[in-house]
Amino acid sequence: MTKLPKSLLVFHWLFAIFMLAPLLMVVLVSFTSKGYIAMPFDGASLRWYRAMLEASDFIDAFWRSLGLAAAAATLATLMAVPAGMAIAWHRFAGRDTLLALLLSPLMVPHVVLGIALLRFLTQIGGSGSYWGLTAAHTVIVLPYVLRLVVAAATGFDRSLAQAAQSLGASP
Repeated sequence: MTKLPKSLLVFHWLFAIFMLAPLLMVVLVSFTSKGYIAMPFDGASLRWYRAMLEASDFIDAFWRSLGLAAAAATLATLMAVPAGMAIAWHRFAGRDTLLALLLSPLMVPHVVLGIALLRFLTQIGGSGSYWGLTAAHTVIVLPYVLRLVVAAATGFDRSLAQAAQSLGASP
């Protein structure tokens, strides 16, 4: 393994600090007792965190987002695992077309995809529904799960699957 030059390490550290500085400022400002950004920092307060926990809308939105994420990730996994294993292990007509179709949300900017999904869901009457949000998020998450499954299944030793079948596992 080659050792990186010191100038490159310094550049990487400066770049990381440059990227993380805004996040650090937001965290520091969240502890101020004032309603605005003020320097010098007079003292720490948990005012904004208390206000957030007292607002039931924030708490409801948090739980709704958590449920939506779990549902979309579960559906994407349930669809991507069989599809990815079939694509990686078998040769069939339309294999490349299926892979391109399932990975196509990665090719479209997410803002454009979001607007298109919103328009589609509005036309079919599901724009504000939980199932519509779950379907839209599943479409966005599915390509990422599929890429992981295809990569893992491509390097998978098929003799393990054959051994499992010889012991009674289904195909």
